[in-house]
Amino acid sequence: MGQIIGKTKDGKDITAYVISGGRLTAKVMDFGADLMELHVQMKDGSDRDIVLGYKDVEQYFFNDPNYGFIIGRNANRIGGASFTLDGVTYSLEKNDNKINNLHSGFTSIQRRVWDTKEEAADHVTFAIKSPDGDLGFPGNMEIEVTYTIDSADRLIIDYKGLSDKRTVFNPTNHTYFNLSGEGNGDILDTEVCIHADCFTATDNHSIPDGTDTAVEGTPMDFREFHAINERIEDDYEQLRMAGGYDHNFELSKDEKWHRSEFDHDGKKEYEAAEFRLPDKSLQVNVITDLPGVQMYTGNYISGKEYGKSGKLYVRRGGIAFETQYFPNAVNVPKYEQPVIEAGKPYFSKTIYEII
Repeated sequence: MGQIIGKTKDGKDITAYVISGGRLTAKVMDFGADLMELHVQMKDGSDRDIVLGYKDVEQYFFNDPNYGFIIGRNANRIGGASFTLDGVTYSLEKNDNKINNLHSGFTSIQRRVWDTKEEAADHVTFAIKSPDGDLGFPGNMEIEVTYTIDSADRLIIDYKGLSDKRTVFNPTNHTYFNLSGEGNGDILDTEVCIHADCFTATDNHSIPDGTDTAVEGTPMDFREFHAINERIEDDYEQLRMAGGYDHNFELSKDEKWHRSEFDHDGKKEYEAAEFRLPDKSLQVNVITDLPGVQMYTGNYISGKEYGKSGKLYVRRGGIAFETQYFPNAVNVPKYEQPVIEAGKPYFSKTIYEII
């Protein structure tokens, strides 16, 4: 059963749910369909919460870093805060440098109360309706997100969308991980491997223009494990402009990374990335059917806020792996398009596998 943990400014109850399986226990809430906590039982028997978040639910009303939120309708950036679909141009909120759209706008579905459609010991399904024209996007949409924890220590996020008009739909989860435990310093010693030969280079406002840049010979090459602090301060233009890593990697989807046990709805699932502590005591594998993953190293965490356990969240105190269609893809025809057809259900699945 859920527990009411607060109210919105207009008096709606906010309810949290606990789900568990194997060594994992998660706390999720219906405000923003947010992942508030993810606890791992370590080999020594201790409990460790490895995701960033707040103590007071009211802090989530602002939550500028988007800790744990489900982002939608469209994750990441759309250049010029507009796109054209079927000959119609749609204008969006210019909430990123007063030029571009980021995560669909400040009042998007991550800052609303969702309905709880189903709950059980190991999963919760949240649902929300987004009307035609909401946030500037076409189509009346029904959106569902299911969090599941299975017995093999995997957090599974299933996305479903249905629209009565052809529209853009590209949701993601914006959880920040710190494998040492939330609030326990920065993530610079975290070792990362990303299965990508290219990344989408951006302009100084983090908007890709269709330039695919090979990672080889650059600080963006994570085809083998590298610690974040090895190269994050390199004199490399893409890192300078973003203040660190905040880039979309174009997943290779080589058959050796195919995770067939998660295939669904005619889609193949691939291991996209791995990240771990340097002593290898904890590792997370990211698995997805989507073409890209954004690695963000918390470059703009303010260093002035305290997290849920009372510890200060320092700059780069968490790392996010956001599975997605490429940023600004709707304005770059060569990229796989984040467009769904009217009346045709959309399904996607992302897995965070703890080992």
